[in-house]
Amino acid sequence: MARLDGKVAIITGASSGIGEAAARRFAAEGAKLVLAARRPAELERVADELGGETAFLAGDVRDEAYAEALVALAVERFGGLDIAFNNAGAVGVSGPLTGLAAEDWGWTIATNLTAAFYGAKHQAAAMAARGGGSILFSSSFVGAANGIPGMGAYAAAKAGLLGLVRTLAVELGPQRVRANALIIGGTDTPASSARQPDADPGVQAWMEQLHALKRLAEPEEIAEMALFLASDAASFVTGGAIAVDGGASVTKT
Repeated sequence: MARLDGKVAIITGASSGIGEAAARRFAAEGAKLVLAARRPAELERVADELGGETAFLAGDVRDEAYAEALVALAVERFGGLDIAFNNAGAVGVSGPLTGLAAEDWGWTIATNLTAAFYGAKHQAAAMAARGGGSILFSSSFVGAANGIPGMGAYAAAKAGLLGLVRTLAVELGPQRVRANALIIGGTDTPASSARQPDADPGVQAWMEQLHALKRLAEPEEIAEMALFLASDAASFVTGGAIAVDGGASVTKT
């Protein structure tokens, strides 16, 4: 039996990278999907390729009404919600904190942390109505374990997710709703700084050496851990910060 048979899942940031990989993996395991991202054309492409029981809605995760609409779509189209992978995020403007504009700080916190709060706020009730569920978040080794110059706002947001997860775990546990964060290492996605047209050729090598495995993750490797935490195989796992970071959190050389 497929691990997510009969389950309904929302995945944000699903138009590429880790979100797209998770969508493909969850679908292969029988999940009915509501896919979310900012770019409608790319989102529709993924949904069309998956086919079957897949819905999508484009929007901005910084908008609470969008979080509510995604849950409403899951309930209307598939009858409820069991899983949410709040994966959408962005590094934002990089640079020393002493020179960071307030609006750039605010944008990064809103995209990576406040959006996660909006998602969980509306997802939890729908899951409780189904007798339980699993809420997942994409955190990062940046902030959760390591400090990297120029990434202060991103680090603060990703570290903030860990406090959010712990509180959600104890608040939602009686309703059998689990909450966990993935501490994700550098991943080879289209949004990766090493993939940008103007990237320094040395960026890829620098990013790789931050990890014990001396390479970046493939999006599919992160999706596998998301699948485990979403599934009943992780039925006694909640409040966790699960490292999927290639050893970045323990690497000092």
